[in-house]
Amino acid sequence: MWTLRVLHFGRCRIIFTCRLPWWRSSATCKPWQSGHCLPCPWDTHQLPSPRGVNTTAGYRQQVSTQEKPASEDLEMLPVRRETETLFQEQPETGNQYFEDPLLRSYLRTSLPPKVLEEVSQDLERFGNRLLTKIKHLGWECELNPPVFRQYDAWGQRVDHIVTCSAWRRMKEIAAEEGLIAEAYERRYSNWSRLHQAVKLYLFSAFSGAFSCPLAMTDGAAKVIESLGIPGSLKNAFEHLTSRDPKKFWTSGQWMTERRGGSDVANGTETVARKQPDGTYRLYGFKWFTSAADSDVTLTLARVVDAEGQVKQGSSGLSMFFLKVRDEEGKLNSIQVQRLKDKLGTRQMATAELWLDGAKAELISAEGRGVASISNMLNITRVHNVITAVAFMRRMISLSREYARKRVAFGKLLKDHPLHVQTIARMEVQARGAFLLLMEIVRLLGLAETNMASEQDQLLLRLLIPVAKLYTGKQASAVAVEAMESFGGQGYMEDTGLPVIVRDTLVLSIWEGTTNVLSLDVLRSLTKSQGQAMAVFLSTVQKKLELASSSAELEAAVKRTRGATSSLTQFTQAAASRGTLTMELAARDFSYALARIYAGALLIEHAARPDASSTDVSAARRWCSQELCPVAMELQNGSYEAEKALRDLALVYEGSPACRSGL
Repeated sequence: MWTLRVLHFGRCRIIFTCRLPWWRSSATCKPWQSGHCLPCPWDTHQLPSPRGVNTTAGYRQQVSTQEKPASEDLEMLPVRRETETLFQEQPETGNQYFEDPLLRSYLRTSLPPKVLEEVSQDLERFGNRLLTKIKHLGWECELNPPVFRQYDAWGQRVDHIVTCSAWRRMKEIAAEEGLIAEAYERRYSNWSRLHQAVKLYLFSAFSGAFSCPLAMTDGAAKVIESLGIPGSLKNAFEHLTSRDPKKFWTSGQWMTERRGGSDVANGTETVARKQPDGTYRLYGFKWFTSAADSDVTLTLARVVDAEGQVKQGSSGLSMFFLKVRDEEGKLNSIQVQRLKDKLGTRQMATAELWLDGAKAELISAEGRGVASISNMLNITRVHNVITAVAFMRRMISLSREYARKRVAFGKLLKDHPLHVQTIARMEVQARGAFLLLMEIVRLLGLAETNMASEQDQLLLRLLIPVAKLYTGKQASAVAVEAMESFGGQGYMEDTGLPVIVRDTLVLSIWEGTTNVLSLDVLRSLTKSQGQAMAVFLSTVQKKLELASSSAELEAAVKRTRGATSSLTQFTQAAASRGTLTMELAARDFSYALARIYAGALLIEHAARPDASSTDVSAARRWCSQELCPVAMELQNGSYEAEKALRDLALVYEGSPACRSGL
């Protein structure tokens, strides 16, 4: 709070400013509660900027050496106060459930009436809690990232990862809200997974990255459930799915090692030695362990046989469950090497860990670790999609509200057609991604309640990697575009916008990069011997038929049908050209699957009797883009062997590697 002071020294008068402690003007944050206590971005209490006032030590502003009437002082005060206020108003959003018409219309269309009534009440309440309680905790997690304390004051190694109180409170809230439990209690049968996904969708952008440990916790619970909840893991499952904050556990997922990345078959060096009591001791280095402060984890290792040998490749990997700490709270023969210095998700502890005889339980069949942990990967990839869509929605919500307040070139940003067009394009991307997410969790809910047909299961297996890779790229593009819509203010750290941008960028990397998942898409098609592709095409056609009588959607339907025809022609042509063609086309092929299916979902949604004009507009705009890029690139010769050699030459021209021979 800035105040003006006037001192008189005889005939001289000096005017200067004095700032009161900032916490005097805000009741939202108390300085004794946090060492980094700063106002939350989007909080209504912002500090005024002392523009135009020289506050450098040793300087004073002398206004006049002549006496002037006191009335002039009164006239000066409002003028100076006006020049000291901020010139830009902050965007303010309300209950995110109420401000998301696509979400509400989807639920009205999809859920049975009784389920809709109860779920809507829960989401309304949760939306208010996010606004009044959780949002501020998320910002505090950003301001107070985890700290690694390797030794205590007396030189004893403790390897303690210190997290802030807000992070620990997020864990309690996750339990109270049933953000994991909801999917496994199955109060609403096959709709329970959708209910959970929607709550996570609302939660993610405010969670201070706590959505990441929840993803792995959900994945661990899914793995244990898929194993039939064996007696030795019953206690762990109950903790992972508990609504009691005192009992709730989170889980890690320790797979990446020094060789790094998604190639766990060749990159896993950790070994497991069997003990007389039937347990195992793990030895190895886990190079990238997200949520290192979790209670338990699943991990992969190679079992050492009686001759002291291990089997290489994916068939040599087995899956293990271990507790991070023992009953006394000591680390389970684990040494923390350091915390990762990441670009984003800094709120969450990611560490390098040595397993030096960590006690673990073998929970898969020996050599079936990759197959067993695939259930976890599917769930965490779904969570990745949830977070991607949530970040898009959050950035667009802030951007559109800012456009209602920011004046540039004589009028509000919302009155500049080009600016609104840019936001509208982002909105169309977010809507397509949202419906793709809802389709996946709908199918997952059917599968988890034994209500999914064989076709549903094939489609789910195909759509999970497609949606993960595509929405990850969408989210990065939308986040950067939305940040730009704020101009220079979007680049300011204390607005919170750069935090969202940084945290979004990991979504195309974690749980498989775009290229890795594109190849996974091809594997799923090959494994199904073409059945998955046939189900995909027939499902798209059924959705398009729902809009066959709509004149407004005629052009969108025609373009989507044309894209599916082009996709079919591509698969037939590629089949005769060898594996290199499909590998080079994998990325564009996956993009085509995502765009075509999302287009069909948007058309289906817009064909409802109570659909709005914006539903129709979104479907038409989505389908106006290139829906089948893979067919176009095939015509351009992008997937020929000769083109691959030219790519290599283009990339490495001028490189030392080129001079020495590739």
